[in-house]
Amino acid sequence: MAPAVDRKGYWGPTTSTLDWCEENYVVTLFVAEFWNTVSNLIMIIPPIFGAIQGVRDRLEKRYIAAYLALTVVGMGSWCFHMTLKYEMQLLDELPMIYSCCIFVYCMFECFKTKSSINYHLLFTLFLYSLTVTTIYLKVKEPIFHQVMYGMLVFTLVLRSIYIVTWVYPWLRGLGYTSLTVFLLGFLLWNIDNIFCDSLRNFRKRVPPVLGVTTQFHAWWHILTGLGSYLHILFSLYTRTLYLRYRPKVKFLFGIWPAVMFEPQRKH
Repeated sequence: MAPAVDRKGYWGPTTSTLDWCEENYVVTLFVAEFWNTVSNLIMIIPPIFGAIQGVRDRLEKRYIAAYLALTVVGMGSWCFHMTLKYEMQLLDELPMIYSCCIFVYCMFECFKTKSSINYHLLFTLFLYSLTVTTIYLKVKEPIFHQVMYGMLVFTLVLRSIYIVTWVYPWLRGLGYTSLTVFLLGFLLWNIDNIFCDSLRNFRKRVPPVLGVTTQFHAWWHILTGLGSYLHILFSLYTRTLYLRYRPKVKFLFGIWPAVMFEPQRKH
């Protein structure tokens, strides 16, 4: 049952199995959770430019797929929080599994010859995705999805720690920044879930501008979107280092990080 503060809006009754802490249809009648929706822009726009740059740089297709997968997650999350419909929830949650599988493939193939394909790992990740999808469509239990997603993230964390500990220690800054930003988002996600009633009461007592800063699920989108983007950069940096492409992290417009590199010169 939706809290009394929630309003009726354009998309009708909520059918999703989750309804987050942001008050529904407060900013506009056309978007159920306004801040949880627009915060997904960080997962949509930057990865699109990353994919475009990847095509120009002739990156291996898996990295272009990683950028695009993050964009799909952002678009799915946009649709979910805008409508709070079950079908849109699946469009958000299932691509989270698929994108993480792509990230895992990229990380575990960093030290392979160029253009190599690990069919065994591809099959394993495909089977994992198919199994999670099939079970989740049947049981419709968000905790199951969260655990399956968490297992993939944990795998990425272990692989990243291995790389910055034993292979390229000088990448600790980028690797640990990505991890820290993501974990901070996860912390705020939990605060939003556990202290929702307190947060809603706080928003009633303060000016709207201040209340917006307590939309911690929106911050989860921003921080995990940035953390995921940085993870792709970390994976790409590791890969191009191995291929001896002399990568460097540069900030576009002095703000947004990107990996630039030059192929190894032939003597």
